[in-house]
Amino acid sequence: MSLLDKSDEEIIKLADPMWSNLVKCSNIKDYGGFTRDFSSQMLYGANEVELGKQWANNELISTLNEGCKAFGCLRRGDYITVLYRQTSSKIPGDFLGRIVLGEEGGEVKVFGATIF
Repeated sequence: MSLLDKSDEEIIKLADPMWSNLVKCSNIKDYGGFTRDFSSQMLYGANEVELGKQWANNELISTLNEGCKAFGCLRRGDYITVLYRQTSSKIPGDFLGRIVLGEEGGEVKVFGATIF
């Protein structure tokens, strides 16, 4: 079954472990683990030096609380965005976490990930 044919609940079940991995690996600044589920397009733009700079200059992305819940899916073209309410162990307030999923080579891959 194609990713696009899945229900929101099925998509969230696929996205949750990927988001959890991004949070965990971002907190420990583990490049290999962080990029594990990335599409080839994402890998091209997410080199280790650039991610290292982000980890060094942005306290939020290395102090993310684990265990957040998805609250919705957005569908556009060949991609599905899953939205998370994300918090930090050091910075007060809520943040919007976003993971964009698509298919590459028959596998679900990450085509985008951000925190606002």
